[in-house]
Amino acid sequence: MGTGKSPNEKLNLAIIGTGGRGRANMQSTAGENIVALCDVNEDELAQAAAQFPNAKTYVDWRECIDQPDLDGVVCSTIDHTHAMVNVWALNRDLHVFGEKPLANSVYDARVVRQKYLEKKDRLVTQMCVQRHTIPNMARVSELIHDGAIGTPREVHLWCGRLPETSDYLPDQGAPPSNIHWDLWLGPTPYHPYNETYVKPRERGSRCLTWNIYWDFGSGQLGDMGSHIMDIAWWALDLGSPVSVTCEGADYHSASVPSWVVAEWEHPANDWRPEIKVCWYDGGKMPELPGAINGAGMNFGAYFKGDEGSLVCDFNNRYLIPKGDLTYYAPRTPDSVIPDSPGHAEEWIEACKTGVPTRTDFDYSGTLVEQNLLALVAYRVGRKLTYDPATGTCPGCPEADQYIRPAYRDGWVLDA
Repeated sequence: MGTGKSPNEKLNLAIIGTGGRGRANMQSTAGENIVALCDVNEDELAQAAAQFPNAKTYVDWRECIDQPDLDGVVCSTIDHTHAMVNVWALNRDLHVFGEKPLANSVYDARVVRQKYLEKKDRLVTQMCVQRHTIPNMARVSELIHDGAIGTPREVHLWCGRLPETSDYLPDQGAPPSNIHWDLWLGPTPYHPYNETYVKPRERGSRCLTWNIYWDFGSGQLGDMGSHIMDIAWWALDLGSPVSVTCEGADYHSASVPSWVVAEWEHPANDWRPEIKVCWYDGGKMPELPGAINGAGMNFGAYFKGDEGSLVCDFNNRYLIPKGDLTYYAPRTPDSVIPDSPGHAEEWIEACKTGVPTRTDFDYSGTLVEQNLLALVAYRVGRKLTYDPATGTCPGCPEADQYIRPAYRDGWVLDA
């Protein structure tokens, strides 16, 4: 695995998506050779080109990804094109640093993961959930693995954001010349141009403008759910679930619901029994232990075990044992999980040396698959039994259209 370059040599990278999160990811990888830049907004592209004047520029990522001198790509496009960029890059033997979520459908997430698994001996991937590098995340994982709450039985996770819902935005006519609207839409059904989809917000991340829509994103489960569920994924070694239920606000044909509460059943693994995973967003929260004031925790996880519980967010953790903790032996300093050098830095080092990354497309592929499966259950309005081997819900054919939505003509996932 790795490029065969020495650690002192630089990677040739393509930055696909240069605004918003793309700008941050571009700066994180700016120490390498940025040889290609791509954005459907020519104004964003020009800003990036001013920093990297020797890079070739593109508006269509399908052309960019075929530039022959590339070692890897940094994918920071709109959510509904993530899977295509990831798969096309892996098919061309390119390393990938990809924004969350990996995909906008269960099927696409599975394809991304499978493509990586086929080439994991020579390609390096990392889903961008940068909070994974916070040391507290590692400490929580150690506490759960090492038995600080005894045998874990369930985990409850929440996101306090209050997203908007709306119809798709009205037609504003032809887009300005700097916006390549058809490329922005990519594989989704056609929607008329509206500048609100593409302009920066006065408050909050730009993605919050468009990821509320079914065709363009997956709401908070895809967005902050990727970060928050990572807490449980690392601590419990989770994979694909075997069932899911999901309730939420009244159904809206255009928008992801303003709140959902989901529950998945996960099978046992080699160190813990089967476990229940629950999610709350849009103002919903689990009932936390009396010793914990959840009012100040906008995001978090609540683990329940036979010997106690643990409540945490990204930076803090609160262990609440039932007894005196005599059953638990903390790790010695030399056995704790080492700090990450940084999310992008970890990926770059792995590309050159072959050391593993912590959120590769195997790990993150099942995480995204699980989260998106909850939205399938919400849309069909019933509990789903899930077969991870086939990626289907036996006995519920109406789920198929949401597991694998149709692509617009001219767009292909696997090429």
